[in-house]
Amino acid sequence: MGFVKSSEEITRIEHALSFPRFVGGQMLSVEFLTDESVVASVLPPPLEATETPAVRAMVGRWQSNCVGDFYGGSIYVAARHDGVDGEYVLAMYMDNDVPTIYGRDLFGEPKKIAESNLLRRGDAFRGYIDRGGVRILELQAEMNEDTGAWDAEGYNFNFKARPAANGHGLEEDAILTRAKFDVHTTASMEGAGSVVMRGTVHDPLDEIPVRSVVKSTYVECDLIGRCEAVATTPADVFLPFHYGRHDDWSALDTESARLVPVA
Repeated sequence: MGFVKSSEEITRIEHALSFPRFVGGQMLSVEFLTDESVVASVLPPPLEATETPAVRAMVGRWQSNCVGDFYGGSIYVAARHDGVDGEYVLAMYMDNDVPTIYGRDLFGEPKKIAESNLLRRGDAFRGYIDRGGVRILELQAEMNEDTGAWDAEGYNFNFKARPAANGHGLEEDAILTRAKFDVHTTASMEGAGSVVMRGTVHDPLDEIPVRSVVKSTYVECDLIGRCEAVATTPADVFLPFHYGRHDDWSALDTESARLVPVA
């Protein structure tokens, strides 16, 4: 239980890292189409665009075997690698540091801490994410079709990368990870909805135009995950994408803006 773990503790910890379970999930998603040029600009190589420039905005809450209970939300862009179709995690937000650190260090998810919520009244749903005093994502949906229980599998793409210790570039090439999720859905609904994305210097979600909403879905499910490293991207190629997945540190300069005492 101390700063240096025993072999028994390592075994227990590594099970939580290698076999994550996110259960009792409740997720509201709105899928929409954007511009092909936008998708091409945000997908780091070697990811490729799919035939449809699809984006999914999601807000939800879960229990787990590894990070406790948590709320969060994400922006996913349809992508493909090595013949496998999945979703590239463009932005992701969690309500506390535990799921943030876990997913960022293990999968390479671009997680940041933000406040989110998922609300339901009958067949009407609303979800949102607030960060830095701005409601950067707002979803609304009216469900009119019960789509029942089902099982499926899906893939998420992320990149693990570290800034160089001297602050210039990356320490090494970025690692493309592919997480496979077995999805066991106990209830689901489908209907019409809307999505509003707002932007800040740190979270430019408004740069993804919403051209047409495809559908809205609500699911209650368990997600069983496995992750692996599948490719690398040269450090200099990934660097612009790496900085885009983090806050703009230069915009957080309070030293230069400090007030000078009045004489």
